[in-house]
Amino acid sequence: MHHLYRINLINSCSGFKSANLIGTKSKEGIENVAVFSSVTHLGSHPPLLGFILRPTTVLRNTYENIRETGVYTINHIHKTIIEDAHHTSAKYNKDISEFDATHLMPEYKNDCFAPFVQDAPVQLQMAYVSEYFIKENNTILLIGEVEGLFIKDDLLEDDGFINLSKAEIASINGLDAYTIPKLEKRLEYQRPKQLSDI
Repeated sequence: MHHLYRINLINSCSGFKSANLIGTKSKEGIENVAVFSSVTHLGSHPPLLGFILRPTTVLRNTYENIRETGVYTINHIHKTIIEDAHHTSAKYNKDISEFDATHLMPEYKNDCFAPFVQDAPVQLQMAYVSEYFIKENNTILLIGEVEGLFIKDDLLEDDGFINLSKAEIASINGLDAYTIPKLEKRLEYQRPKQLSDI
């Protein structure tokens, strides 16, 4: 099959993915922000998240900045910034900040060296923990620990659940299709049924 057809097919067959902007800064002070659709929960205690980096055979500013500084931020993409967020996938030189090429604004808090994305409803301050090389396709699984979590007040429910629907948080289908999921229902923790009751 045609390579673009294959790319679209395989990237969309896994279903909806998280839509996040990862913020970093070089040791020289140049800010970087880039869209990622591979951030995933790895565990709650300690609070670990991972994401996949494509092969480093070409320049990867996000990866280089994280390895140099050990810190980065994860910022949820919401409805009003989708176009600017998607534009951060363009390959700018290391000395050009995507913040300057878009209407996205950097924000600093909690003495974090890396920039957050201003007005992102959910912002995570991350510390580099480790990485694993995946030999099958030369990608890297980078693992970080959540050191700070900033959530808009009206999203956080009494039991700790973050209601992303209220903030119109986006998710990604494939490489370039964005959607705004709507919370349908929450279900209780499930325990085995007595088969006689079925």
